[in-house]
Amino acid sequence: MSVNFSGLKALHAAHGERHILELFDQNPERATEFSAEADGLLFDYSKTQIDAGVRAELIALLSAAGVAEKRTAMFEGEKINDTEGRAVLHTALRNLDGGPVYVDGLDVIAGVRQTLARMDDFADRVRRGDIVSFSGAAFEDVVNIGIGGSDLGPVMAYESMKPYVDGPRCHFVSNVDGAHIHDVLNGLNPQTTLVIVASKTFTTIETMTNAKTARDWLVAAVGEEGVSKHFAALSTAKDKTADFGIDPDLVFGFEDWVGGRYSMWGPIGLSVMLAIGPQRFAEFLRGAQAMDNHFRSAPWEDNLPAMLALVGIWHNQICGHATRAVLPYEQRLLRLPAYLQQLEMESNGKRVSMDGTDLPFDSGPVVWGEPGTNGQHAFYQLIHQGTRVIPCEFMVGKYGHEPDLAHQHELLVSNCLAQSEALLRGRSLEEATEIMAKKGFEGAELERQARHRVFPGNRPTTTLVYEKLTPFVLGQIVALYEHRVFVEGVVLGINSYDQWGVELGKELALALQPVLAGEADGAGKDGSTLNLVKYLRT
Repeated sequence: MSVNFSGLKALHAAHGERHILELFDQNPERATEFSAEADGLLFDYSKTQIDAGVRAELIALLSAAGVAEKRTAMFEGEKINDTEGRAVLHTALRNLDGGPVYVDGLDVIAGVRQTLARMDDFADRVRRGDIVSFSGAAFEDVVNIGIGGSDLGPVMAYESMKPYVDGPRCHFVSNVDGAHIHDVLNGLNPQTTLVIVASKTFTTIETMTNAKTARDWLVAAVGEEGVSKHFAALSTAKDKTADFGIDPDLVFGFEDWVGGRYSMWGPIGLSVMLAIGPQRFAEFLRGAQAMDNHFRSAPWEDNLPAMLALVGIWHNQICGHATRAVLPYEQRLLRLPAYLQQLEMESNGKRVSMDGTDLPFDSGPVVWGEPGTNGQHAFYQLIHQGTRVIPCEFMVGKYGHEPDLAHQHELLVSNCLAQSEALLRGRSLEEATEIMAKKGFEGAELERQARHRVFPGNRPTTTLVYEKLTPFVLGQIVALYEHRVFVEGVVLGINSYDQWGVELGKELALALQPVLAGEADGAGKDGSTLNLVKYLRT
């Protein structure tokens, strides 16, 4: 490890107990000096303990860790995922205007654009009714079957861009629990349903189990001959997709330098393209491309991904706050916290550094959240008055998509700003005592009642403001968080692009299937697991 947190730790020890409000008192320009802007996005991190000295130390980490050099290596196709020997080039999928990018001496951009053109053509033809079902009817519904990055990205993007949906309705199946696919297919008309199976290897057990169920459902209605008309695949395993019965022209592949949780910019986003159309999907890509360009060119102090990452490192590795809440005040971003859970926790939930040694500090935090204002009536109690400090990341748009409901958007925005203000200011015992005294309480009961109404305050928050949630803006936001993961991973000295932690449970699940079926005795299993198997089988 080349980074050293000792200077930051010393600053935190010296000033960590001061109230953030003091920083505003000392610097009337703090709100603007501790904000950064890019292409219509404003990132305000002034409601944190970060001052000029802390920021300078944080930015010094970027040089110490070689973030700029690693950033160049990523964009230029070097194999920075060194545990798997792969490049990390999801950025190439939205490189609509840039030059060539080489992997093993070959320019990959031509292939990216060819695949995008195939997607555009397919989506246009489905939306126009040129590609139809086995019965000759236009497709009215699309079912995307995938899991992890093959589900979380598309479903989040689809929900986020609902105002722009003018194509088939989209539905998403991920859980191997039969209830999920049953409830999605129930009520759909197989005669007008297109099923997309999203699995790079076409072997993901949850996805292929659900795909087989969907196939059986379709065949029961239209016959075996209908499979080639009603199924598309997002996969590189053309032999397996052919065995399944999928027309080779309806198979869209992507390279191993696109990780699952970074893949919706390409074929994994096909369901979204079908819903909003190729033009809107291109706007989505252009938003991400704009953030890529900003990340590559902006000075660190003005660089949104860098500053978002450094705020995260300050709160987690320096202040010791183990979680962060992502709180979009935008109902259509309801799946964004779940999407970011995978993006951040699968990427940076590591315990070993790049050289194979144990990390000397904690890695990524727990990421969670819900849209406002729903969360206010669920878990904000813990955030405001709990014993642990939980840094909060608010998001809000200037405008909504419903001009006739502008008064509700104004209420939404006022709630967002009020919550971050409340977390900053808090309420003292003296203020609470005065309030309760006016209600007639006296003596010991006055003190008791007042103490229940004290808010510690001094709890850090950031706020990301955008104009309106358009496809372009959504692309910006997602790419912002992707690059935040990259910066944090480089500073922490870990590989953000493998995910070995998901493998062991899969292996053990496969080994347990014959035990649950009574076909194996479970030799070598622990007593608890065997007892649970026995209970479940009786």
